[in-house]
Amino acid sequence: MNVRLVKSFGFESAHWLPTFPEGHKCRRMHGHSFMIEIVVEGDVPDETGYLIDFADIRKVIDPVQKQLDHRVLNEIEGLHNPTSEVLARWVWDRMKPQLPILAEVIVHETCTSRCHYRGT
Repeated sequence: MNVRLVKSFGFESAHWLPTFPEGHKCRRMHGHSFMIEIVVEGDVPDETGYLIDFADIRKVIDPVQKQLDHRVLNEIEGLHNPTSEVLARWVWDRMKPQLPILAEVIVHETCTSRCHYRGT
């Protein structure tokens, strides 16, 4: 049986988007209550009946969440232009080495806007 599991985490951060046109509201400093979904995928071994313990996913999430929460994203290495697209790849790059079954990172910038990233 092949499954996809999702573990979510949130954080509060401020940012501005320096590549947006002058006068655009996103060019000014503003904040979001970001929600990120970490999606893992794989075959469930018959002997265990589960793909991975959600607590093991949480262990990989924790250091990433701490780097992002209550920060100015532009000040974090690799996030000088912290669009949802760039942020999704940044999270992927930090989690994939420790979570080989990572299949997708979904960044919810607002409750109506999100970005799906499935690696390169």
